[in-house]
Amino acid sequence: MEITERQKQILCQIIEEYAETASPVGSVTLAKLFGVSPATIRAEMARLEGLGLIAQPHTSAGRVPTDAGYRFYVNHLDGAGNDQIESESARNSIERSTHALEVRVSSQSRADAAIRGAVDTLVELTGNLGLATIGGQLYLSGISRLFTQPEFGDTRRVQAVAKLLDNLEPWLREAAPGEALNIFIGHENPIGKNSEVSLIISKFRSPFSDRSYIGVLGPTRQNYSRVMALVRHAGQMLEEIL
Repeated sequence: MEITERQKQILCQIIEEYAETASPVGSVTLAKLFGVSPATIRAEMARLEGLGLIAQPHTSAGRVPTDAGYRFYVNHLDGAGNDQIESESARNSIERSTHALEVRVSSQSRADAAIRGAVDTLVELTGNLGLATIGGQLYLSGISRLFTQPEFGDTRRVQAVAKLLDNLEPWLREAAPGEALNIFIGHENPIGKNSEVSLIISKFRSPFSDRSYIGVLGPTRQNYSRVMALVRHAGQMLEEIL
C-alpha cells in the first residue's frame, strides 16, 4: 500500500481525534493542524478513502477510520515504537497508569485476586470491558462501562457484543492465540464480526495455565497506543509476579 508521510500523519490524526470526540473529523479541523488549505486536506482524504482507510458517514462531511485504517495504525504503532509517535504527556499518562496497575496487583496475596485486580484496574483506566482467564473460567468486569460508550446506543450492536462474549472463553481455549499481544479489530474478530469492537489481549503464564489471557474489549474507536501499552504491561507484570 503506497501512502505518503503526510497521508500517514493525517490518518493518525483522524484516528486520534475520533477517539477523543466520537465525531467524524472534518477537513477544516485538519487544515488548521497541518497548516495547509482545506482543499489540500480533502485531496489527501480522498486518497485515504480510495485506499479504504477512512470512510464518510452519510450524515456527515467528516471522515471516520475503517477497520483497515485502524489496522494500518496499529501496525505502525508496533513498527515505529510508541516513543516516536506519542507526546510527552501521553507517555507520562501511560507511566502513571502502569504504576496504578502495579500497585493494585502487588497488594494481592492470591493469584486469582491479583488477576481480578489487574482486570478491574484496566476497566478503570480504559473505560472498556476487562477480561481474563482464571483456570477454566472467564472473568469479566466493566460491562456497564462498555455499554455507556456512544457506539452502543444501537441494540443490534449490543446483541453482537453479547454473542461475542458468550463464545469468547471456548474460542480462547481452542484457538489459543500465540502472540504476547493479540489485537483483533472489528471484522478481524473470529466471533461477533459485526459487533464493531476491538479485542486486545495479552498471553501470560500463570499458576492456572501457560496460556492465560488478560485484556480489554471496547469499541474500535479507542486510544490504541495507550490501551495496547496497558494490556501488554498487565500481562508481563502478572507473569513476573505470579
